[in-house]
Amino acid sequence: MPMDKIKIEFINTCPCCDGYGDILRGIKKRFPEKVDLKIYYVGKDFSYLPKYGQILRGTMIINEKDRYEDLSRRQIEKVVSEALGADL
Repeated sequence: MPMDKIKIEFINTCPCCDGYGDILRGIKKRFPEKVDLKIYYVGKDFSYLPKYGQILRGTMIINEKDRYEDLSRRQIEKVVSEALGADL
């Protein structure tokens, strides 16, 4: 059963990952009442380190437990759609 609001955290490790951040911001814009989005930038933000440790590649974490590193638009939309219980 989907939660009322999902928490999405994205750790952006390089400029190549900026496109994934754009996808996630678009989802947040479409579902503001259902998505809590936090984007961290490696080398700038350090608050994720105690929780997740060192991250070396772009990583999306759903509800602080499900971690995804092999990202693509299709993968992001599939995972978020399942978490939301709604089609994107």
